Amino acid sequence: NTYGTGCFLLMNTGKTPKMSDNKLLTTIGWQIGDEVTYCLEGSVFIGGAVAQWLRDGLGIIKSSADVQRLAESVPDSGGVVLVPAFVGLGAPYWDPYARGAIYGITRGTTAGHLARAAIESMAFQTRDLLEAMQQDAGISLAALKVDGGAAVDNELLQFQADILGATVQRPTVCETTALGAAYLAGLAVGFWKDAGDLAAHWVIDREFFPVMPEVDRQRKYLQWQEAVRRSLNWEPH
Repeated sequence: NTYGTGCFLLMNTGKTPKMSDNKLLTTIGWQIGDEVTYCLEGSVFIGGAVAQWLRDGLGIIKSSADVQRLAESVPDSGGVVLVPAFVGLGAPYWDPYARGAIYGITRGTTAGHLARAAIESMAFQTRDLLEAMQQDAGISLAALKVDGGAAVDNELLQFQADILGATVQRPTVCETTALGAAYLAGLAVGFWKDAGDLAAHWVIDREFFPVMPEVDRQRKYLQWQEAVRRSLNWEPH
Protein backbone atom coordinates (compact mmCIF):
# COMPACT_ATOMS: atom_id res chain seq x y z
CA ASN A 1 0.00 0.00 0.00
CA THR A 2 1.36 3.40 -0.99
CA TYR A 3 0.46 6.24 1.40
CA GLY A 4 0.87 9.36 -0.68
CA THR A 5 -1.55 12.18 -1.41
CA GLY A 6 -3.96 9.32 -2.00
CA CYS A 7 -3.54 5.66 -1.08
CA PHE A 8 -3.01 2.92 -3.65
CA LEU A 9 -3.22 -0.73 -2.69
CA LEU A 10 -1.88 -3.38 -5.05
CA MET A 11 -2.16 -7.17 -4.83
CA ASN A 12 -0.04 -9.30 -7.13
CA THR A 13 -2.38 -11.78 -8.86
CA GLY A 14 0.21 -13.45 -11.12
CA LYS A 15 0.34 -13.98 -14.86
CA THR A 16 -3.42 -14.07 -15.47
CA PRO A 17 -5.52 -10.91 -15.06
CA LYS A 18 -8.18 -11.18 -12.36
CA MET A 19 -11.36 -9.19 -12.95
CA SER A 20 -12.85 -7.67 -9.81
CA ASP A 21 -16.36 -8.30 -8.56
CA ASN A 22 -15.92 -5.61 -5.90
CA LYS A 23 -15.23 -2.42 -7.86
CA LEU A 24 -11.45 -2.70 -7.92
CA LEU A 25 -9.23 -2.14 -10.94
CA THR A 26 -7.35 -4.82 -12.85
CA THR A 27 -3.98 -3.41 -13.82
CA ILE A 28 -0.50 -4.36 -15.02
CA GLY A 29 2.06 -4.44 -12.24
CA TRP A 30 5.06 -4.75 -14.55
CA GLN A 31 6.36 -6.43 -17.67
CA ILE A 32 9.76 -8.04 -18.10
CA GLY A 33 10.32 -9.20 -21.66
CA ASP A 34 7.14 -10.90 -22.79
CA GLU A 35 6.07 -11.83 -19.24
CA VAL A 36 3.36 -9.63 -17.74
CA THR A 37 2.48 -9.60 -14.03
CA TYR A 38 -1.02 -8.42 -13.16
CA CYS A 39 -2.43 -6.83 -10.03
CA LEU A 40 -5.68 -5.85 -8.43
CA GLU A 41 -5.61 -2.17 -7.47
CA GLY A 42 -7.69 -0.05 -5.16
CA SER A 43 -7.48 3.74 -5.13
CA VAL A 44 -8.22 6.12 -2.23
CA PHE A 45 -8.57 9.76 -3.28
CA ILE A 46 -7.59 11.43 0.01
CA GLY A 47 -4.78 9.79 1.96
CA GLY A 48 -1.92 11.96 3.14
CA ALA A 49 -3.77 14.94 1.67
CA VAL A 50 -5.91 14.92 4.82
CA ALA A 51 -2.87 16.25 6.70
CA GLN A 52 -2.59 19.06 4.14
CA TRP A 53 -6.21 19.95 4.93
CA LEU A 54 -5.42 20.10 8.65
CA ARG A 55 -2.61 22.49 7.73
CA ASP A 56 -4.21 24.66 5.04
CA GLY A 57 -7.92 24.34 5.82
CA LEU A 58 -8.03 24.28 9.62
CA GLY A 59 -4.61 25.74 10.41
CA ILE A 60 -4.08 23.43 13.39
CA ILE A 61 -0.60 22.37 12.22
CA LYS A 62 2.17 24.35 10.55
CA SER A 63 3.46 21.53 8.34
CA SER A 64 2.16 18.12 7.31
CA ALA A 65 4.95 16.51 9.34
CA ASP A 66 3.41 17.96 12.52
CA VAL A 67 0.34 15.72 12.30
CA GLN A 68 2.06 12.77 14.01
CA ARG A 69 3.18 14.90 16.96
CA LEU A 70 -0.32 16.35 17.37
CA ALA A 71 -1.93 12.91 17.14
CA GLU A 72 0.44 11.61 19.81
CA SER A 73 -0.88 14.26 22.23
CA VAL A 74 -3.96 12.07 22.86
CA PRO A 75 -4.21 8.31 23.51
CA ASP A 76 -6.94 7.76 20.89
CA SER A 77 -9.41 9.64 18.70
CA GLY A 78 -11.86 10.13 21.56
CA GLY A 79 -14.61 8.57 19.49
CA VAL A 80 -14.12 11.02 16.60
CA VAL A 81 -14.37 9.57 13.07
CA LEU A 82 -13.32 11.67 10.07
CA VAL A 83 -14.43 10.64 6.58
CA PRO A 84 -12.17 12.59 4.18
CA ALA A 85 -14.55 12.50 1.20
CA PHE A 86 -13.44 15.97 0.12
CA VAL A 87 -13.69 15.03 -3.57
CA GLY A 88 -16.01 12.06 -3.20
CA LEU A 89 -14.89 8.54 -2.35
CA GLY A 90 -12.82 6.21 -4.51
CA ALA A 91 -12.70 2.43 -4.38
CA PRO A 92 -14.64 0.45 -3.43
CA TYR A 93 -17.45 3.07 -3.28
CA TRP A 94 -16.82 5.20 -6.38
CA ASP A 95 -19.21 7.89 -5.16
CA PRO A 96 -18.43 11.37 -6.54
CA TYR A 97 -21.32 12.80 -4.50
CA ALA A 98 -19.98 11.73 -1.09
CA ARG A 99 -18.67 14.58 1.05
CA GLY A 100 -16.35 14.82 4.01
CA ALA A 101 -17.76 14.57 7.51
CA ILE A 102 -16.62 14.43 11.13
CA TYR A 103 -18.69 12.42 13.60
CA GLY A 104 -18.45 11.94 17.33
CA ILE A 105 -17.45 15.49 18.32
CA THR A 106 -18.05 16.38 21.96
CA ARG A 107 -17.17 19.29 24.22
CA GLY A 108 -13.97 17.45 25.04
CA THR A 109 -12.82 17.08 21.42
CA THR A 110 -9.43 18.68 20.77
CA ALA A 111 -7.18 19.31 17.79
CA GLY A 112 -5.29 16.18 18.82
CA HIS A 113 -8.41 14.06 18.41
CA LEU A 114 -9.00 15.50 14.95
CA ALA A 115 -5.41 14.80 13.97
CA ARG A 116 -5.65 11.21 15.17
CA ALA A 117 -8.99 10.71 13.41
CA ALA A 118 -7.41 12.08 10.22
CA ILE A 119 -4.54 9.59 10.46
CA GLU A 120 -6.94 6.75 11.21
CA SER A 121 -9.01 7.61 8.11
CA MET A 122 -6.13 6.42 5.93
CA ALA A 123 -6.04 3.09 7.73
CA PHE A 124 -9.81 2.65 7.61
CA GLN A 125 -9.92 3.34 3.87
CA THR A 126 -7.11 0.85 3.37
CA ARG A 127 -9.13 -1.80 5.17
CA ASP A 128 -12.07 -1.01 2.89
CA LEU A 129 -9.84 -1.78 -0.09
CA LEU A 130 -8.41 -4.89 1.49
CA GLU A 131 -11.82 -6.32 2.36
CA ALA A 132 -12.81 -6.03 -1.31
CA MET A 133 -9.45 -7.37 -2.50
CA GLN A 134 -9.53 -10.44 -0.29
CA GLN A 135 -12.99 -11.30 -1.59
CA ASP A 136 -11.80 -11.02 -5.19
CA ALA A 137 -8.61 -13.01 -4.64
CA GLY A 138 -10.08 -15.57 -2.26
CA ILE A 139 -7.09 -15.34 0.07
CA SER A 140 -6.38 -13.64 3.40
CA LEU A 141 -3.65 -11.08 3.95
CA ALA A 142 -0.49 -12.42 5.56
CA ALA A 143 1.32 -9.08 5.85
CA LEU A 144 0.92 -5.61 4.37
CA LYS A 145 4.00 -4.02 2.80
CA VAL A 146 3.84 -0.23 2.82
CA ASP A 147 5.61 2.72 1.26
CA GLY A 148 5.09 6.40 0.48
CA GLY A 149 5.61 9.64 2.36
CA ALA A 150 3.05 9.00 5.11
CA ALA A 151 4.52 5.55 5.80
CA VAL A 152 7.09 7.23 8.07
CA ASP A 153 4.24 7.88 10.55
CA ASN A 154 4.50 5.25 13.27
CA GLU A 155 1.06 6.09 14.68
CA LEU A 156 -0.53 5.46 11.29
CA LEU A 157 1.19 2.12 10.74
CA GLN A 158 0.45 0.85 14.25
CA PHE A 159 -3.23 1.70 13.83
CA GLN A 160 -3.14 0.10 10.38
CA ALA A 161 -1.85 -3.14 11.87
CA ASP A 162 -4.48 -2.94 14.61
CA ILE A 163 -7.45 -2.29 12.35
CA LEU A 164 -6.38 -5.01 9.89
CA GLY A 165 -5.37 -7.55 12.51
CA ALA A 166 -2.25 -8.18 10.41
CA THR A 167 1.46 -7.36 10.40
CA VAL A 168 2.54 -4.19 8.59
CA GLN A 169 6.07 -4.08 7.14
CA ARG A 170 7.89 -0.84 6.38
CA PRO A 171 11.05 -1.07 4.24
CA THR A 172 14.20 0.98 4.68
CA VAL A 173 13.48 2.66 1.32
CA CYS A 174 9.94 4.05 1.35
CA GLU A 175 9.89 5.25 -2.27
CA THR A 176 8.97 1.88 -3.75
CA THR A 177 7.53 3.28 -6.99
CA ALA A 178 10.80 4.97 -7.93
CA LEU A 179 12.79 1.98 -6.69
CA GLY A 180 10.74 -0.39 -8.85
CA ALA A 181 11.41 1.73 -11.93
CA ALA A 182 15.12 1.66 -11.11
CA TYR A 183 15.01 -2.12 -10.71
CA LEU A 184 13.38 -2.54 -14.13
CA ALA A 185 15.95 -0.25 -15.71
CA GLY A 186 18.74 -2.23 -14.07
CA LEU A 187 17.33 -5.51 -15.37
CA ALA A 188 16.99 -4.04 -18.87
CA VAL A 189 20.67 -3.05 -19.08
CA GLY A 190 21.95 -6.18 -17.36
CA PHE A 191 22.97 -4.55 -14.07
CA TRP A 192 21.05 -7.37 -12.35
CA LYS A 193 20.88 -10.86 -13.81
CA ASP A 194 17.23 -11.55 -13.01
CA ALA A 195 14.42 -10.66 -10.61
CA GLY A 196 15.85 -13.06 -8.05
CA ASP A 197 18.84 -10.74 -7.62
CA LEU A 198 16.53 -7.98 -6.44
CA ALA A 199 15.01 -9.83 -3.47
CA ALA A 200 17.98 -9.21 -1.20
CA HIS A 201 17.69 -5.46 -1.74
CA TRP A 202 14.30 -5.21 -0.02
CA VAL A 203 15.06 -4.76 3.69
CA ILE A 204 12.55 -4.24 6.50
CA ASP A 205 13.04 -1.11 8.58
CA ARG A 206 10.31 -1.94 11.10
CA GLU A 207 7.36 -4.27 11.57
CA PHE A 208 4.13 -3.27 13.30
CA PHE A 209 2.08 -6.00 14.97
CA PRO A 210 -1.61 -5.82 15.92
CA VAL A 211 -2.26 -5.40 19.64
CA MET A 212 -5.87 -4.17 19.59
CA PRO A 213 -8.41 -6.64 20.99
CA GLU A 214 -10.67 -8.14 18.31
CA VAL A 215 -13.82 -6.69 19.86
CA ASP A 216 -12.37 -3.16 19.66
CA ARG A 217 -11.12 -3.74 16.12
CA GLN A 218 -14.55 -4.71 14.87
CA ARG A 219 -16.35 -2.02 16.87
CA LYS A 220 -14.16 0.72 15.42
CA TYR A 221 -14.50 -0.60 11.88
CA LEU A 222 -18.28 -0.88 12.13
CA GLN A 223 -18.35 2.72 13.39
CA TRP A 224 -16.25 3.75 10.38
CA GLN A 225 -18.59 1.95 8.00
CA GLU A 226 -21.59 3.74 9.52
CA ALA A 227 -19.82 7.10 9.16
CA VAL A 228 -19.11 6.35 5.49
CA ARG A 229 -22.71 5.28 4.91
CA ARG A 230 -23.93 8.65 6.21
CA SER A 231 -21.48 10.49 3.97
CA LEU A 232 -22.44 8.77 0.72
CA ASN A 233 -24.55 10.52 -1.90
CA TRP A 234 -24.52 13.77 0.13
CA GLU A 235 -24.11 16.30 -2.68
CA PRO A 236 -27.38 16.99 -4.54
CA HIS A 237 -27.28 15.84 -8.15
